[in-house]
Parts: sequence; C-alpha cells; structure tokens
Amino acid sequence: MAKEELIQFEGLVTEILPDARYRVQLDAGHEIVAYTAGKMKKNRIKTLAGDRVTIEMSPYDLEKGRLIFRHKDERPSAPGGAPRSGPPRGGQFRRR
Repeated sequence: MAKEELIQFEGLVTEILPDARYRVQLDAGHEIVAYTAGKMKKNRIKTLAGDRVTIEMSPYDLEKGRLIFRHKDERPSAPGGAPRSGPPRGGQFRRR
C-alpha cells in the first residue's frame, strides 16, 4: 500500500509556542499547531511571529502540521544595506 499524499497549505505564524511549535493561521481560515521540520532545524532557519510559511499536513489529522518553508519578506530593502554607524574603520589608528 502506498503512503498517503501530504497536503500543503500556506499561512501566517500568529504565535510561538514552547518546544519549537507555532500557532499558524492558514489562508483557508483554520488555525493549527505546527512544528519545525528537520531540514529547517538543521539549517538553523528561524521563524518569528508574522512570517509567511508553508505547512505540510496529513489528511488524517488536520489539526497538526509540519512547517517546511519560511517565505522571504516582500518588503523592499534599501540599496547598499543598512547605513553604518560610528567612525570609519581606516581612521581608527595612524601608521608611522
């Protein structure tokens, strides 16, 4: 017998729970509890409240899921990165 196909949903992390679990509001309107997938733990991908994520769920239990992907922010960043503060590096010491 073949393994049952997993279902993927997208949602928004609303709350961070203990033991690396998250409360996720799915785009369909349901609220579930999800845990971090092993590859995300291995690659140290951090998830915060407000992040868009992809959830993988079994068709047998639609109350729990596995967080498999954290989407990047759509916010545009400033070109060149954040401005540096403090004195310039080259002017710190003088050579003789």
